[in-house]
Amino acid sequence: MTDLAGLRVLVVEDEGSVALLIEGMLEDLGCEVAGAVATLAKALNAARTETLDFAVLDVNLAGELVFPVAEILKGRQLPFIFSTGYGRVGVPKTFKDCQVLNKPYTIDVLTEAESSAERSPRQDGTGRTCL
Repeated sequence: MTDLAGLRVLVVEDEGSVALLIEGMLEDLGCEVAGAVATLAKALNAARTETLDFAVLDVNLAGELVFPVAEILKGRQLPFIFSTGYGRVGVPKTFKDCQVLNKPYTIDVLTEAESSAERSPRQDGTGRTCL
């Protein structure tokens, strides 16, 4: 398994039990959860202010879409992963090159996504910062 120890991760997820599962997987991988937030307002603030290595973003936060958070992370050149039950269909073309994890996913899928973040360049050639 790839060494992910010490990576600081922002978890944006509005379902408490799902957030706990993601946090647990990240901690099992040796990551540090920099923050776990459930609302768009808190996610925007965390994306602007937290020291992060990457983020896991639920697409739909109680009816509000997470894409403004992704834009902030993109501006900071921080990689992120979308996490959604809607699949790629729920992600606009603006983020077509970004990685989307379909819920539910396993720790192995999350590990591969995180490892990709560490191996891949921060820019995808179009100015977007994605995994």
